[in-house]
Amino acid sequence: MSDLEYGGMSIKEVEMDGKYKPPQPHWYELYAQPCVAELLGSALFIFIGCASVIENVDGTGRLQPALAHGLALGLIIAILGNISGGHFNPAVSLAAWLIGGLNIMLLIPYWISQLCGGLIGAGLAKVMTANDRYINATGAAFTSITDDGQIPSALVGEIVMTMFLVLAVCMGAINEKTSSPLAPFCIGFTVTADILAGGAISGACMNPARAFGPALVANYWDYHWVYWVGPMVASLLVGALIRLLIGDRKIRLLLK
Repeated sequence: MSDLEYGGMSIKEVEMDGKYKPPQPHWYELYAQPCVAELLGSALFIFIGCASVIENVDGTGRLQPALAHGLALGLIIAILGNISGGHFNPAVSLAAWLIGGLNIMLLIPYWISQLCGGLIGAGLAKVMTANDRYINATGAAFTSITDDGQIPSALVGEIVMTMFLVLAVCMGAINEKTSSPLAPFCIGFTVTADILAGGAISGACMNPARAFGPALVANYWDYHWVYWVGPMVASLLVGALIRLLIGDRKIRLLLK
C-alpha cells in the first residue's frame, strides 16, 4: 500500500477531503450583517414611503405613494436581498420563519432592526419635508380609520392584502419550486397593486414597521393595533397555507 491508512482512509484522501471543504461563514455574516441590512433596508423603504405620502402632489391620489412604495421595495430587495433575505417587514419575517426560510435566532433581531429602521426612515422624512406638509399628512401615519365602524373592513383588508404580499415573498423567493429571479420586482408590484386597490379602505399598510415609525414620530396612535393584528394574522395564515398545501416537498408537511 503506497499511502498510509488513517481511520479507514489514506492520508492522501484525508488531505484531499480537507482541501475541498468549503470555509465556514464568519459569525458576522451569519448573524450581524443580516440585521444591519434589515435596518438599512427598512429605513430606506419607509423613508421613501413616508416622503411620497407627505409630498403627494394634488390630483395624483394613491398613484404616487403606490409607485413609490412598490419601486422602492423592489429595488431595495434586489440590492440587499442576498444578505438578509430582503424582508423589511415583521410579518414577512414571521412567515419566512414558519416555512423554514429564517433561523429562529434571527427572528426577534430582525423585528427589532425593522422597527428601528422604520423609526429612522420616518424621522428622516420629517426632517426633509416641509413642516406644513408634514402636519397635514400626519407624518405619513395611517389615518384612514376614523371610527369603530370601519374596523372590520380595514382589518379584513389588511389581512387579505398582506396575505398577497407575504405569499409573493414566500413563493417567489423562498419556495424552491416557484422561486424566480424577478421576485424583488414582483414583490414591489404586489405592494403597488395593494395600495391602489385598498389604500382608501385601510391605508394598505401591510407592514407593522411601516406603521410604527411614523406613528411614533408623529405621535399618532389611533387604531394603530389594526396595523399589527392584520399583517401578523395574514402571516400566520400564509405560513399554514404553504406548510400544508402549496409548498414544495422540502417545505410541505403533508402529502409528500
